[in-house]
Amino acid sequence: MKRIFIKSVAATLLGCALGLPAWAQSYPHSTVVLVTHSKAGGGTDVFLREMSKYLTKHMGTQFAIENVTGSSGAKAIAKLAASPADGSIFYGTTPTYIITSLLSKPSKTFEDMDGIINVFSDPQIVYVSASSPYKTLGEATAAAKKNAMSVKFGVTTPGSLDRQVMEKYKKITGVKSPVITHDGGGELLLSVLNGTVDVGIGELQELSAQLEAGKVRIITTYTEQRLDNLPNVMTAKEQGIDLVVRKFRGLAGPKNTPDNIKQMWKVGIEKTLKDPDFKKW
Repeated sequence: MKRIFIKSVAATLLGCALGLPAWAQSYPHSTVVLVTHSKAGGGTDVFLREMSKYLTKHMGTQFAIENVTGSSGAKAIAKLAASPADGSIFYGTTPTYIITSLLSKPSKTFEDMDGIINVFSDPQIVYVSASSPYKTLGEATAAAKKNAMSVKFGVTTPGSLDRQVMEKYKKITGVKSPVITHDGGGELLLSVLNGTVDVGIGELQELSAQLEAGKVRIITTYTEQRLDNLPNVMTAKEQGIDLVVRKFRGLAGPKNTPDNIKQMWKVGIEKTLKDPDFKKW
């Protein structure tokens, strides 16, 4: 028995020395923190909470979501930059963490982090409450051009992609309506529902419950083609507004995150994306 144990330990040490492939190693932490700059209910918050259920299954570790809000992601970036590069903490990325770095010049930027993996692109959509008179973005645009103050647009944080998209939209259309920022997609959705803003820009996962309940209506997508699950919703291009947005969602870690950790994530994400239940979601 003693001889078998010694051989087992020796084999394990040899495997470490030779560098076993990531899939053959166990993850070095029992719990991993996934940080997002969005509030609960925001796009990245929903994305991380849902994905972590499947990552636990395929990576053999538990995940905790931490909402570090404020400063359009600058606080979350600073937290990651000061964290150990050992695979214990990551940040849910969107273009916001690059935009914030470039526009506001915080003490820590995306360059103080390591990109780990991009998971997928998230289509940007424009929506209104079900009681809104606007059935298309073209109708909302026409109303805003006629009376700028009659249509209030809502976006998330000042450094968010949707805030930048609004500036592009205004430049293309000539609309000069007010744009009201929010701390996240969940807060923006409430503003659309209670009439604080007339039109919101967001992502489908933020609206799923309200869409099913018939509380909101999507009036366009900023995509090249119509979405398969929204075949009756015209793209902005189809409505005469030449604007296409590609929003990535992924993960970044502290600078100098080890290559073997990055490889474990590559394998874990690939397995998750192939998981039938995750694909269904």
